Amino acid sequence: MMKTNKFVQDGSITFLKKEYTFLAIYCAVFAIILVCAVDIPWAEGATSWFPYTTFAFIVGAVTSMACGYIGMMVATTANVRTTYFCNIDIMDGFDVAFRAGQVLGFVLVGLALLVLEIMILAYKPSVVNAEDEATAKEQCRILFEYISGYGLGGSTVALFGRVGGGIYTKAADVGADLAGKVTQGLEEDSPENPGTIADNVGDNVGDIAGMGADLFGSLAEATCAALVVSSTCDAMLLKDDAIYFPLVITAIGVLVSFVTVWFAKLDMTVAKKLFFQIVISTVLMTVAIIPAIFMLPEEMTMTFSGKEYATHQWELYGCIAMGLWSGMIIGASTEYYTSNDY
Repeated sequence: MMKTNKFVQDGSITFLKKEYTFLAIYCAVFAIILVCAVDIPWAEGATSWFPYTTFAFIVGAVTSMACGYIGMMVATTANVRTTYFCNIDIMDGFDVAFRAGQVLGFVLVGLALLVLEIMILAYKPSVVNAEDEATAKEQCRILFEYISGYGLGGSTVALFGRVGGGIYTKAADVGADLAGKVTQGLEEDSPENPGTIADNVGDNVGDIAGMGADLFGSLAEATCAALVVSSTCDAMLLKDDAIYFPLVITAIGVLVSFVTVWFAKLDMTVAKKLFFQIVISTVLMTVAIIPAIFMLPEEMTMTFSGKEYATHQWELYGCIAMGLWSGMIIGASTEYYTSNDY
C-alpha cells in the first residue's frame, strides 16, 4: 500500500506542478489586463500609483493554488492510512478520513479569512485616509472594490483547477476501465491494473485539489461580495466595525465547526454521522450568529440600481438563517433520496 500510495502522491504532485505552471502564466497575463483595464495607475486623475485590484487578484490566485496543494497533500497522506484502518474496522477508517477532512476544512477557511483580513488591514491606511466623513465613506467603498480582486483571483484558479483536474480524472477513469475491465476482464480498481494509479491521481487532483481551490474561491468571492454590498450602507460605515460583519460570520462558523465535529463520535452509521453533522452545525450556527447581529445598526438603508431599500438588523438575520436552513434541507433531501442507509 505504501508503494502504491507513493506512486499516487508523486503523480499528483507532478500534475499540480504542471497545471499550476500554466495557471501562473495565465494569471500573469490576466493581471496585466487588470492593470490596463481596471487600476490604470498612469491615467490622469488616478488616485494611486499602486495597482490595488491587481495585487489582490494575484494574492487570491496564489492562496487558491496553496489551498489546492494543501488539500492534495492532506488527501494523499490520509488515503493510505484510511485504507489500512478500514481493513481493521470501518469506523476506524472513518475516523482517519474525518480527521483529514477537518484539517482540510479548517485550514482552507482559516487561510482565506486570515489573508483577507491582512489585506484589508494593509490597504486601509493608504486608501481610507480622508478627514471629512463623506470622502472617508467613498474611500471605504473603493477599498472593498479593490479587495474584490481577491475573490476574482481565487475563483479564477478554482475554475481551471476544478475543470482541469476533473477532465484528467475522467480521462484516467475511463482509460483504466477500458484497459482493465473491458480489454483484460479485470475487476474495478484491480491491483493488477496499473491504470488505477492514474485513476487515483485524478481523484486527488480533481476531487481534492480542485475542490480545495473551489471551496476557497467560493468563500473568498462570497465574502468579498458581501463586503462590497455592506460598503454601500452609510449606517454600517458609521458604526464601529459593523462593516466586518461578513468576516465575523465566517469566524463564528469556524468555532461552530469545532463543536460540531465532536458529534461525529455518536454511535451510528457513517452516512448518518455525516448527515447529522449538517443538521447539528445548522442548528448551532443559527443560534451562534445571534450575538453578532448586534454589531449591526438597528436600521439600515442600502442602494441597489439607484433605489434605496430600508432594512432592519433582524431582517438580515432572517436572510442568513434562511440560507443556512435552505442549504441543510437541500443537502439532507439529496442524501435521503440517494442513499441506501435510510
